Amino acid sequence: MRSSIKRFLHDEEGATAIEYGIIAGLVAVAIVVSLSGTDGLGTKLSGLFTYIAGKVTAPAS
Repeated sequence: MRSSIKRFLHDEEGATAIEYGIIAGLVAVAIVVSLSGTDGLGTKLSGLFTYIAGKVTAPAS
């Protein structure tokens, strides 16, 4: 029983999964922050696509 508890306390396999989860969460937060807001990348891309859509003409039928 004592050796099982020692093995459990020294096992670090779950720590790696938690670290990857924290990194994924931070990346998600960075993406949301960069795309949101009135001065964010999402707003700028929307304006760019609206500009391009206004310049594209429909093909003649």
